[in-house]
Amino acid sequence: MRVAFFLLLGKAAGAFKEMAVAYRYGVSAAVDAYQFTMTMANWLPITIVGALSVVLIPVLVRTRREDRASRARFLGELQGWVIAVGAAIAVFTYAAWPWVLDLAGRGLSADIRRMSTELTFAFAPAALLTLMTGISAARLRAHERHINTLLDSVPAVVILVWVLLATTVSANDVGPLLWGTLVGYAIQSAWLLWLAAKADGMWGRPRLSLGAHQWPDLVKAAGVMLIGQVAMSFVGPIDQYTAANLGANANATLGYAARLLSLLLGVGAASVGRAALPVLADIQSRGDAQRARATALKWSVLMLAAGAAVTAAGWLLAPWGVGLLFERGAFTAQDTIAVAHVVRWGLLQLPFYFGVLILVQLLASQNRYRIMAFIAVANFAVKAVMNQVLAPAMGPAGIMLATSLMYVSSYACYVAVALRPVPPRPPEPSVD
Repeated sequence: MRVAFFLLLGKAAGAFKEMAVAYRYGVSAAVDAYQFTMTMANWLPITIVGALSVVLIPVLVRTRREDRASRARFLGELQGWVIAVGAAIAVFTYAAWPWVLDLAGRGLSADIRRMSTELTFAFAPAALLTLMTGISAARLRAHERHINTLLDSVPAVVILVWVLLATTVSANDVGPLLWGTLVGYAIQSAWLLWLAAKADGMWGRPRLSLGAHQWPDLVKAAGVMLIGQVAMSFVGPIDQYTAANLGANANATLGYAARLLSLLLGVGAASVGRAALPVLADIQSRGDAQRARATALKWSVLMLAAGAAVTAAGWLLAPWGVGLLFERGAFTAQDTIAVAHVVRWGLLQLPFYFGVLILVQLLASQNRYRIMAFIAVANFAVKAVMNQVLAPAMGPAGIMLATSLMYVSSYACYVAVALRPVPPRPPEPSVD
C-alpha cells in the first residue's frame, strides 16, 4: 500500500509536469526534440537498470546476513563499476548523437535536430545518474524500503518548477527543459544514495575490482536477464511503428489510451511487484522454497482476480474516464469514443499483467533467469506477430489486443514454470 501511494504521487507529479510543459511550449519543435532525446538517450541505461535490479535485489537480500567487511567490499565494487559504466555510456551518448540523429531522426527538421543536440548536455550525464539511482533504489528495496518510488518524481517536479519560473521562454528555447532535467536527476541520485547508505549502514567506497564472491553469479544472471530486457524494451517501438503505418491519428489515439492504461498498470501492479521481490527473496534465502512458491501462486491468483474486477469496471467506465481526462479544447466527443474503444481492448491485459508480476518475482528469487529471458523473447515474438495480424483488421485496438494476448501467453508460461518446484536450497548461515 505504501508503494501504491508513492506511485500515485509520482504519477501526479508527472502529470503536472506534462501540463506545465504543454502550457509553456504547446505542440512545438522544442517538445518534439525533448521527447525524441529523452526516449533515445534513456533507452540503454533504463534497460540496464531494469535487468540489473531484478538480479541484484536477491543478492543484496542475502548479503545482509554477511559480515560488514564482506558487504562493504561488494557495495564498494558495485558502486565503482556502476560509475565507470555510467560515465562510459554518458561519453558514448554525447559522441554518438550526430549518428543517432542521422539514423533515427532523419525526418526531424534542422531546428529539432539542433535542440536535440543541446539537450544531450543534460541527457548524456543523466545516463550515469540513472544507473546510480537504479543501484541505490535496489539497495533500499532489499531492505523493504520503498521511498525510492516516491523519489522517482523528483526530476518531474524540478522540471515543473524550472519551466514555470522561466517566464521569458520562447517556443524554441530548451534551456528550462535542459537544466530542469539535469538538476532533477542529480538531486534524485544524490538523495537516493544518501538514503541507501543509511539503510545499509555504510556508503560503499567505490573501487574498480571484482574480488567480492557475489560477482560470478551476478554477472552471469545479469547477462541472461539483459537479453530478455532488451527484447521487451522493443515492444513500445514496435507499437509506434505499427501505428504509424495505420494512417492519420492512429499514433495519437494509441498514445492517449496507453497513458490512461499506464496509470492502472503502474499504481495497481508495479506496487505489488516492487514490494514482492525482497519478501520472496528473503523467504527463499532461508531455505523455505515451498513457502515462497505457495505464497507467490496464491498472490498471483488474487492479483488475477483483482485485475479481472478492474477490467470489468474499466470496460463500463472507459468512455466516462477518457472524457473526464481529455475531452476539452481540440479533443472532441468523437475522439473520446475512438480512444475509449482502444482502452477497452487494452484493459484485457490487466488480469494477466497483474498476475504475472508476482510470478516474475518468484522466479527471480529462485535465480531462474534463463527461463525468464526465454519467456521474454517469446513474449516479444507473440507481440510482433499479433501486431501484424490484428492491427490491419482492427486499427489501434488491434495493437492493444496484441499486447493483451502477449500477457496471456506470458502468464501461461510463468504458471507452468512456477508449478514445477526447484530443488530446495539450504538456508544461508548468518555471519556476525
